[in-house]
Amino acid sequence: MNMQNPEGYTTADGRQIGGVLMEMKNITLRFGGVNAITGITFDIREGEIRAIIGPNGAGKSSMLNVISGFYVPQEGEVWFRGAKRPPMKPYQVANQGIARTFQNIALFEGMSVLDNIMTGRLTQMKTGLLAQAIWWGRAQAEEIAHREKVEKVIDFLEIQHIRKTPVGRLPYGLKKRVELARALAAEPKLLLLDEPMAGMNVEEKEDMSRFILDVNDEFGTTIALIEHDMGVVMDLSDRVVVMDYGKKIGDGTPDEVRNNQAVIDAYLGVSHD
Repeated sequence: MNMQNPEGYTTADGRQIGGVLMEMKNITLRFGGVNAITGITFDIREGEIRAIIGPNGAGKSSMLNVISGFYVPQEGEVWFRGAKRPPMKPYQVANQGIARTFQNIALFEGMSVLDNIMTGRLTQMKTGLLAQAIWWGRAQAEEIAHREKVEKVIDFLEIQHIRKTPVGRLPYGLKKRVELARALAAEPKLLLLDEPMAGMNVEEKEDMSRFILDVNDEFGTTIALIEHDMGVVMDLSDRVVVMDYGKKIGDGTPDEVRNNQAVIDAYLGVSHD
């Protein structure tokens, strides 16, 4: 594949990947005197599945938090859809079309699955709080339209049977699927997944992998994910960027990364004199 082509590239299975959707340029993030990220540059292409991997403490979640607006880097630039992004709050980033899931599930445990997923539509709602409270006219029509979108997501992720169940009663694997549903309800251009397979058994991982591929294929959603299961990463990803101690040590196709000696050393803990 030709990843220098500004127009995109073609994957081994014939999928067409577009131009640059997001670019991180020389990102440096510090906490006190400690660098969590040091001078990292990489891009995310339209329509691809881009993995960010590395050993524990490599700075992967910090990078995802920079992308989603939770952290503002001290140095470097974030570019999205061809424009330099100023410092933004997470809700402003969400309004740009970026949605995410979290390493630790962040759902409303006492609310039903349906109501949790409906919160993902907040960035799409145009009527004010008063109109929504009265639930009449335009507000009523808008909620019905949003409800239809949510029902399609519920069907897509095969969770119709739990739609009215309080989230707190669900097993872990289904909670992760509900969190994915809430992110999808926002109709994101870029979907960020922070360890979507963490804590899952083999069957749950297979289900989640299938849904991630389907989201990318059927919705055309660009996906950036952090994942520790290397089998999952190599099977799902079009390209992989590898971090270690806050620095980039590898970037390329799964095969290129798998054969990168610096990556092998980082994961095996090899020391050099």
